[in-house]
Amino acid sequence: MTAIGQILDNRDFSEENLITLLKAEKEEGIELLQRAGEMKRRQVGNKVYFRGLIELSNVCEKDCLYCGIRRSNEKVLRYNLTDREVLDAAAFAYRERYGSVVIQSGEVTNRAFADRIERLIREIKQLSNDQLGITLSFGEQSAETYQRWFEAGAHRYLLRIESSNPQLYAKLHPQDSKHRFEDRIQALNLLKATGYQTGTGIMIGAPFQTYRDLANDLRFFQQFDTDMVGMGPFIAHDDTPFKGMAAEGLTLADRFNLSLKMVAILRLMMPDLNIAATTALQAIDPLGREKAVNAGANIIMPNITPGSYRNNYLLYNNKPCTDEEPEQCTGCLDARLALTDSEIGYGEWGDSPHFRSRKHS
Repeated sequence: MTAIGQILDNRDFSEENLITLLKAEKEEGIELLQRAGEMKRRQVGNKVYFRGLIELSNVCEKDCLYCGIRRSNEKVLRYNLTDREVLDAAAFAYRERYGSVVIQSGEVTNRAFADRIERLIREIKQLSNDQLGITLSFGEQSAETYQRWFEAGAHRYLLRIESSNPQLYAKLHPQDSKHRFEDRIQALNLLKATGYQTGTGIMIGAPFQTYRDLANDLRFFQQFDTDMVGMGPFIAHDDTPFKGMAAEGLTLADRFNLSLKMVAILRLMMPDLNIAATTALQAIDPLGREKAVNAGANIIMPNITPGSYRNNYLLYNNKPCTDEEPEQCTGCLDARLALTDSEIGYGEWGDSPHFRSRKHS
């Protein structure tokens, strides 16, 4: 038996064993991905669930050093979708039977923004006869705001930790009161206490990151008892302080392969989790999302933002599908996912089985 097989059979996910898994290459790396694919099929089935992605706005109060829409980037053409554009996108997702939408934006924390999001949630619920699931990703907000949005009808929230190592988190963000690791942890705990299916995630191969950091990120997901995870390879944006940077020695191809292994290991550690095949994978490999599905992912987020705005929501370089309209995504993804022998869960929310078991435990 291989060393990888022994670790997986014993389910011994110690820090050192996780590093061994992350460094698996050739036949052992293939075995890891195959074992994860088999685990996914046994635990959550062969369905992939769509979340229609609506990029509401690229206006952001934060100044994260890695992000293309950071506040200090003066080259960004800032935009806000109109309410009508948001509702039209949601109506498209409903017609196409996507099951759910994800609404995300740069981080804004004023009262007018909170009011607007609450109103949009209620209107999306109304136009879809309460059939569209709603995931939000608007960063750190107050407990009151999280509660209002939850009561309006949102039931999932994604807030990426970016790194569970406070020292690394500090290197990825400005050193000020708006970018505190403790605030991110508090927000995640608030989301869970409010009742959301709570998701988080990281960048893989970010500057200053080590294999040990990644191993501990995986352990953080498990200890936090997260319901869903979105993580993908770090790709630098040219208009940020991290232009041309990455974790030492990791090429784009290395970061891609490491991302697949992170997906696979997490599926084996937390078999009933929802794991997204992120768009950043496709920015490196044209079949990146499909390869992630084979390695254990079960969520895909087709971009349904109006095409004219997509080039202005660039968190990283070479973002794919910026020249397409929403109508072009569905047929493309149907064909792509056929390559993975997956079934698309049309008209289903595809809630995290882990959330259900966590709530009933």
